[in-house]
Amino acid sequence: MPHSRLTTNPLAELSAVPEGLTATVPRQLVHRASVAETLITGGAGTDADRFTVFAQWPRAHQLHVSPDRTAYEPLLAAETVRQAGTLVAHTAYEVPLGHKFVLKELRITTRPEHLAVGAVPAEPVVHIAVSDVDLRGGRPAGFRFDTEIRLGGERVATGHVAATWTSEAVYRRLRGGRTATGVSALPLPPGLPPAEVDRVLPADVVLAPTGNPDRWRLRVDTAHAVFFDHPLDHVPGMLLLEAVRQAVRAHNGRRAPVSFHTVFHQYAELDRPTWIEILDKPGAHDTDVQVVGQQGESTVFECAVAMGKW
Repeated sequence: MPHSRLTTNPLAELSAVPEGLTATVPRQLVHRASVAETLITGGAGTDADRFTVFAQWPRAHQLHVSPDRTAYEPLLAAETVRQAGTLVAHTAYEVPLGHKFVLKELRITTRPEHLAVGAVPAEPVVHIAVSDVDLRGGRPAGFRFDTEIRLGGERVATGHVAATWTSEAVYRRLRGGRTATGVSALPLPPGLPPAEVDRVLPADVVLAPTGNPDRWRLRVDTAHAVFFDHPLDHVPGMLLLEAVRQAVRAHNGRRAPVSFHTVFHQYAELDRPTWIEILDKPGAHDTDVQVVGQQGESTVFECAVAMGKW
């Protein structure tokens, strides 16, 4: 069922902005509370279930730019794809702003040789092709989409996302009454040395040692301004992906992740310990490492990571 129009589209207002001027889209459309964390600047439908979304990447960022400020991190591409898909869901598929999104799968593959930080903020273009729209009661309730990110004419990343959404009332029933104000994260255990996971600030370290060099406990700091841009009742997917990134760094030294294929099985609860483990079982698609997240006996997510060397 095609949905090529951007109905009741707030982005249409951007057409009146004088040429050469850029602003971010309303932050609510990409599920961000902070304008500073809003990467998307505009977008338009180009064909049935085809869209072009525009973004801007800052030259410095607490997490998404390398500590020496020379390169964009692959997870910046992942966050850009997430925001672009959220924008399209709200503007083109008429998903109400109050609905809750569930990320089911995320694949991102980057080309680090094209991710250098330049003299001005980068302005990537995200091409989106939506497929497999899940209809319930005649209305979209989820979709899959493929993306290609281009920067200066070069393809710098590709991605694939599967997501669903539901009303606030249904979400609360699914969560059994759990709310951001009613659930507290566990106390933070001491983290790994920042340099071991290619970070500068101790506050950005999301892994705590366990005595096993391939297993860590997740550090969930709900005061972190990027991971918890707004209150949540669960551990956000981008924090779990950062845990994967740091686990690979701790395990492999200077070898850096260049692609992530993550399948999310269930929510990671704030009030239960989450364990991050490298299985080191190479699989398909040139995968070098398999990382899993577990709570108790349940697997929260699985992530296949391919690595390069920066």
